[in-house]
Amino acid sequence: MDSYRQAVTILPEPLRAAALGVEAAYMARVEEVRLRIGRIPALVLPEGEKDIPGTSAVTSENLARLVEIASRWSLHTVLEQLRRGYLTVEGGHRLGLCGTVVMEGEQIQNLRNISSADLRVARQLRGTARPVAGQLWQDGQLQNTLILAPPGAGKTTLLRDLIRCISDGEAGSKRRVAVADERGELAAIWRGQPQMELGSCTDVLDGCPKAQAIPLLLRGMGPQVIAVDEITVNEDIRAMEQAVGCGTALLATAHGSGPEDLRRRPLYREVMDKGIFHKIITIQVEQGRRKLRVMSMEELI
Repeated sequence: MDSYRQAVTILPEPLRAAALGVEAAYMARVEEVRLRIGRIPALVLPEGEKDIPGTSAVTSENLARLVEIASRWSLHTVLEQLRRGYLTVEGGHRLGLCGTVVMEGEQIQNLRNISSADLRVARQLRGTARPVAGQLWQDGQLQNTLILAPPGAGKTTLLRDLIRCISDGEAGSKRRVAVADERGELAAIWRGQPQMELGSCTDVLDGCPKAQAIPLLLRGMGPQVIAVDEITVNEDIRAMEQAVGCGTALLATAHGSGPEDLRRRPLYREVMDKGIFHKIITIQVEQGRRKLRVMSMEELI
């Protein structure tokens, strides 16, 4: 509930008061707050969206004030994030935005006339990785590991806690972990300070594409482990191959409903064919509970 209460403090009044007035049972389960012009604000729960009681339709003025509050009335300081379509706020909460994109050539310069917003509530779930972290080692070496699950199943949450476990030595000996946090979701850096706990031996490169970040981290930080969020393009694979060639272990995530998706999608099939990862963790959500399973890649081939 504390994470939810902290997140909704950036909402403009009277929406903030309404969001703080929902039942405690909802607060503990809210994943996102959705605001769309002309629509009633909604809470996103595991079972779907629910209108916030006592609210009226969102206006353009509501959204403009929301962005002002989120930026601490200093829009120019968050312009780079706005170009990527989101803002990270205190506590690691993430404000996704839609509106009119201002282009200059092929580059996004700004986002104006905000039409909708998605406030994602960040929660640090310490201990999430403990059931599986010890299974990722072989002969004292951390195995390259891919976390596979559909959207919303908790891939990023699990990866974040796995980074912390490995960095702090909760599973095996401590390792230096370098995080290529392209989308700012793992460390959730706000004004230079990570809002999420990633361990005592962790360094973070924020906002840089993985294909460029991995070589920078290899050259500059001497990592024993490199962690990245979702694999999305072929350039990510090239960079990960470079890391493996330097003897660095890898942690990464991928979208998929199950191992069959790795075989069906060309990008992930290439990951399998190249043998980059040795272990895979799958996440299944059954009746609101997450079930983790660790397998070797050999079991999938």
